[in-house]
Amino acid sequence: MPDPSANPNPPQGDGGANTPRKRGKKRWSKKRGKRKPMPKDNGPHPLRRVQFGPIPTFAYRPPPGGPRVIHEEERFVVVDKPPGLLAVPGIAPEKHDCVRSRVAQMFPDAIGPMTCHRLDLSTSGVMILALDADIHRNLSKQFEFRKTQKRYLALVEGHLESDGGTITLPIRKDIEVRPLMLADHVEGLASETRWRVLSRETLGGRDVTRIEMEPHTGRTHQLRAHAAHPRLTTVGEMPGVDDDLPVGLGAPIVGDELYGGLPADRLMLHASMLTIHHPVTGKRMTFKAWDPF
Repeated sequence: MPDPSANPNPPQGDGGANTPRKRGKKRWSKKRGKRKPMPKDNGPHPLRRVQFGPIPTFAYRPPPGGPRVIHEEERFVVVDKPPGLLAVPGIAPEKHDCVRSRVAQMFPDAIGPMTCHRLDLSTSGVMILALDADIHRNLSKQFEFRKTQKRYLALVEGHLESDGGTITLPIRKDIEVRPLMLADHVEGLASETRWRVLSRETLGGRDVTRIEMEPHTGRTHQLRAHAAHPRLTTVGEMPGVDDDLPVGLGAPIVGDELYGGLPADRLMLHASMLTIHHPVTGKRMTFKAWDPF
């Protein structure tokens, strides 16, 4: 999701893109209404900072080959994204290599935006891509209106005491430490994740828990933030006053360098299952990618 070159002498009052806007006015759209300003982390509400910047930069080294095709039809394809490969192109030329570009090479007749949803760079698993614009429109609406079902496999730090539950921790972007998210009980976006324990194990001599996570909202880094909290920067906590506020697992995902996970050779988060409605027939279809860890 290119601007024409600026006109040094723009026409006045034509109602178009070149019309000068009064200083201090914000853009407005009928669909979204007035733009809500991003809250400041040093506002009137208490801030408990856990993550500090700057976040270290990294060299993008996409894995060779793939992605493996799970299911293929004339108008869409389902693949198993490997960890370390971007879902969509980045801004830098060296980051143009991604799932979308590789699938476009595999299906040279594909047209349209192709990607209907995304996975984080470090996350592996099921992704569906449209091969024409109409199918892309249909699938994108399914994701937008939460008509799909997604499940993830994760290894988290320690042995969890509970066997399952639902996390409703509101989150938003951490404007002081990008690209991280933080918990915000005042201005955060509603987020919901259901989870259940599959097994309690050890990895490299350390206790870990294998869990299944099912997000019912699609916020950036939602599963990673929900796993890490309360070891996550948080706005709006009042200890002793608001002790009933929603919390996360307190167990970062193993290999999550952004949110304090135990060191590992990869992020132990995998999109294991995706259910959609066939964009032509409406038939419910489920796709799975085998567990890589």
